[in-house]
Amino acid sequence: MCSWCWAFRPSMDALIEKLPKEINVIRLLGGLAPDSDIPMPDNIREYVLENWRAIEKKVPKTKFNYNFWKECAPRRSTYPACRAVIAARKQKKIFDKEMTLAIQKAYYLNARNPSDYETLIELAEEIGADKNKFSEDVISSETDRILKEEIQQCKKLDLNSLPSLLFINKEKEIRIQSDYLNANTMLNRIESSI
Repeated sequence: MCSWCWAFRPSMDALIEKLPKEINVIRLLGGLAPDSDIPMPDNIREYVLENWRAIEKKVPKTKFNYNFWKECAPRRSTYPACRAVIAARKQKKIFDKEMTLAIQKAYYLNARNPSDYETLIELAEEIGADKNKFSEDVISSETDRILKEEIQQCKKLDLNSLPSLLFINKEKEIRIQSDYLNANTMLNRIESSI
């Protein structure tokens, strides 16, 4: 899970609402951290906590539940959450966005561990996905292949930081600086490139 993506969500949602209808939005999963059962090392824990505090200063409306660090066994493993989004998306396109939000709220607000498949299965059921199908798909080789393809596509497009926005207009690639507080600055950049 990417803390900065959580902070960016309201601005990104506002941008998508304002985009001209002819612009197609494609969401890609960047992966971030491969599968791991190893507890998160102290230096990584502190790095994540520093990011949470920095986000709260830069994007004051962003909230975090620090009880996560007491109530869960954190691991640096975001691929399960990425696969969960893909598995949910397989059932309904709208589940892509709904599962992403459910995972973010579970992690950042409700101190539930998104690296645990049990949590992800519960979240899938909460958004209305078929629990049995999701349980199979989230661990399938096809879902893993799709995740790896999306990660490769991000690398190919040189989208190395999260979140990243890339506007492609007639084969011309324009990087859009993420504005966490004002969707209009991003919208203006896109509109000036059309």
